[in-house]
Amino acid sequence: MKKLTVTLAATALATLPGLAFAQDAAAETPDITPYIFTTLLFLIGGFLVFWMAAGFAMLEAGLVRSKNVTMQLTKNVALFSIAAIMYWLIGFNLMYPGEGWIVPGVLGPLFAVTSLEPVGLGTDAAALDYASAGSDFFFQLMFCATTASIVSGTLAERIKLWPFLIFVAILTGVIYPIEASWQWGGGFLSEMGFSDFAGSTLVHAAGGFAALAGALILGPRIGKYKDGRTVPMPGSNLALATLGTFILWLGWFGFNGGSQLAMGTVGDVTDVSRIFANTNMAAAAGAVTALLLTQLLFKKPDLTMILNGALAGLVSITAGPLDPTLFGALWIGAVGGVIVVFAVPMLDKMQIDDVVGAIPVHLLAGFWGTFAVPFYTADTSFVTQIIGFAAIGAFTFVVSGVVWMILKSTMGIRVTEEDEINGLDMAELGMDAYPEFKAS
Repeated sequence: MKKLTVTLAATALATLPGLAFAQDAAAETPDITPYIFTTLLFLIGGFLVFWMAAGFAMLEAGLVRSKNVTMQLTKNVALFSIAAIMYWLIGFNLMYPGEGWIVPGVLGPLFAVTSLEPVGLGTDAAALDYASAGSDFFFQLMFCATTASIVSGTLAERIKLWPFLIFVAILTGVIYPIEASWQWGGGFLSEMGFSDFAGSTLVHAAGGFAALAGALILGPRIGKYKDGRTVPMPGSNLALATLGTFILWLGWFGFNGGSQLAMGTVGDVTDVSRIFANTNMAAAAGAVTALLLTQLLFKKPDLTMILNGALAGLVSITAGPLDPTLFGALWIGAVGGVIVVFAVPMLDKMQIDDVVGAIPVHLLAGFWGTFAVPFYTADTSFVTQIIGFAAIGAFTFVVSGVVWMILKSTMGIRVTEEDEINGLDMAELGMDAYPEFKAS
């Protein structure tokens, strides 16, 4: 009886002219919730991924010798700044061509400079089903800069500053946007069914391939390999390296969580929380696996392996952080930890000098993470995942190699033997990171 009375009263109120007008107006008001919350997701995710720039800087500063710390810090500040300009000038619209493909599914428009919405944008002019252009550009830029950061650590301690920065401009303005457009821009890999949720291949493996091409052309550091054995060159500050790893771990929540690309519904925001939990689990599993393996293999835990194990776990889950269970995220991340422990000495046997271990972490774990997607994500296949990885890897490696060779033949990419021995801080920059201590 109570429900019937309430219903009749509500019906009577609805017939009042003023109330009926208010209801009609409310029905005509567009739903701005998805736009506001997705824009907020991009901004929060974007500044978390920006914080990864600090993580890379600290990780690299800790893993190089003290005589090269200032150089690594300079490179990391400069590469992010160059990426920001190049992605605005060329990269963003090249990566997201819309209807502007020059070669459909393969190459977007060149030099389509990015613009933002006008100040004080009205509701009727906003893309209410997505997010603001400013937040989208800001978020995607951070992924572009991350790709360049991966290259910096591998080539540390023997590369000249200016050739490296020229390569960064080409990588962030052209190479990364083209290969990323094949998937995230609606290109041929997307149409094929390739899946890379947040960039195990598009960002991390691509950065790894660019770094590998540079390492092969640049060669190892002086004294790194002697008479068939690897000479350890310990980093200057493992406290900084550990801090850098934790900063990267934190930033990865924005990296993967923001890649949901929507937060305007209960389902979307719940999925973001699921991505956070899986991302964290994979990192933890990678770190613990590296801890246990180094104890078993070397009789003592190796901190640098543990740090890279955590990062490899993060890279491994990045291609598919939404669909796995927590247990799925655990074993996917754990395999990443295994990859690092075995791949680092394997590269040394091949005399490929990777100062910070970026190639095992980003390239090899990136392949694993990409390959693992079909274990949990419907409508994906292992064959398609391999084809996508191979296409992006071949393009990035070959084009990067050509750029490195041109730079080597025109202006040189490697410092002199004397400068390398004395340290790049003084040779290239004229300042020490730790002036009160003698460089070692």
